[in-house]
Amino acid sequence: QVHLVESGGGLVQAGDSLRLSCTASGRTFSTYTMGWFRQAPGKEREFVIEIGYSGSTTYNSNSVKGRFSISRDNAKNTVYLQMNSLKPEDTAVYYCAARLYGDASFGSWGQGTQVIVSS
Repeated sequence: QVHLVESGGGLVQAGDSLRLSCTASGRTFSTYTMGWFRQAPGKEREFVIEIGYSGSTTYNSNSVKGRFSISRDNAKNTVYLQMNSLKPEDTAVYYCAARLYGDASFGSWGQGTQVIVSS
């Protein structure tokens, strides 16, 4: 388990960009697949994107493909979510999550950071 803290959320206008950060505790950050999820009001939590421990693998849902990207800095124990061309439907609480190599699911979660996109 790692402790995750997200930051960078806020209120932006449609079309703006925003970068979220997630910093992890511990010395084995590089062995985790890191992911971002989001939960909009009244909806279930949705998988957004993930990046493998080597930084070479990313997956994202169709709703954000081409607009969102993920990167990681293992030296800083940090993963980033770059969000461009934001839309009001991107409004949600964004959660960072970690999945240890070999595990089937994400076992560590951050507290979430709110992103609000106004039209």
